[in-house]
Amino acid sequence: MVKHNKSPFFRSFCLPHFLYGLAIAAGFSISVTANAVETWSLEQRTPYNAKLQQVESLSYRPLSVAKQPWRLCALVPHLKDAYWIGIDYGLVTQAQTLGVALELFEAGSYYGKAKQLEQLEHCMKSDFDAILLGTVDPELLKHYQGQISKPMLALVNRLDSPLVSTRIGVNWYQMGWHAGDYIHRTTAKQPGKANTKQANTDQAKTEQAKTDKPVQLALLLGPEKLGGSTWVEQGIMAALEGSSVTISSNRHADNNRDLYRDQLHHLLKDHRPDYILGSAVAIEAAIGALAQQEASQEIALVSSYLSPATLRGLYRHRVAFSSDDQVVLQGKLAIDVVVRELEGAAPFGDIGPRIKGLTPENIKMKQLTDSLAPADFYPIYRVAAPGASPQP
Repeated sequence: MVKHNKSPFFRSFCLPHFLYGLAIAAGFSISVTANAVETWSLEQRTPYNAKLQQVESLSYRPLSVAKQPWRLCALVPHLKDAYWIGIDYGLVTQAQTLGVALELFEAGSYYGKAKQLEQLEHCMKSDFDAILLGTVDPELLKHYQGQISKPMLALVNRLDSPLVSTRIGVNWYQMGWHAGDYIHRTTAKQPGKANTKQANTDQAKTEQAKTDKPVQLALLLGPEKLGGSTWVEQGIMAALEGSSVTISSNRHADNNRDLYRDQLHHLLKDHRPDYILGSAVAIEAAIGALAQQEASQEIALVSSYLSPATLRGLYRHRVAFSSDDQVVLQGKLAIDVVVRELEGAAPFGDIGPRIKGLTPENIKMKQLTDSLAPADFYPIYRVAAPGASPQP
């Protein structure tokens, strides 16, 4: 693999990070002005596509313009939550910055494998130069009957294929590990045993029983064995090894708030855990459910990724922790990297932003412009390059 930190667009020193000037124009198009000295703080991970990886920190200088108006196809599972809307915003922003054409297609959900395969076939047969595939299934290409005739990069989700050697995103095992580690560290700070001088008293025995009680954690993760859910769960379990935490419930659902509300209803009817750890959509549903039952102070909420609602929850101390993988930056980087590869760069391997851990104590709004799309942004499916004719 080429060591990209020696290339002219990587630098070993850090420059001030200047934010893009953004304006939402008529028709929800975006006008972007990039600062010439902007750099992005990234991580290069090896080995490629592995669960356990070594990390090298990088400073990446993005392009200011593409050499030609490339046509790019982006396939994503859905645009139903803030995560993929943030990816879309990053894709659109950088496409307009570089002057390339972009068309985005969504499969509707992680269960839309047949639809995504049809969309992949459309992109292969149409006049696109490259494909960014945010797959609904790591083994999607094993089910594709056509010929892979165009450059393809994995977007966000792991894609298991020898034909793909670049993935823009983060390590989902680490996303889960960060969330689980927060719970491990928090519970380790709790008092463990009663005063030994009072060990023979009934009151002390009662206190001892209370403090020895395992901490209960309920998991409300995304679609089972789809997207990054499997590795997120494995990362959580790894982080909790040696802790006093037990998994009291493990539930999965598609990223739909109503489905999670139903799961929460049954969960809270069965028992009240000390922590609920779930996807941002699950935690959004949990904020409302706990408020209705006046249980907000009893159960700590931990989100495996960030959304506007979990951000508000952090500010209001209704959410204890959220992992943040800077989805807007992921989208920008995907466009930048695919253009570089079309213009002759070697495959980038596994590359993406650093995962941040957010709590009510450390959160800063000015540092989240690469994490969430603006509140007034609506999904954009097509960006026309200057002077390019649109796809039919």
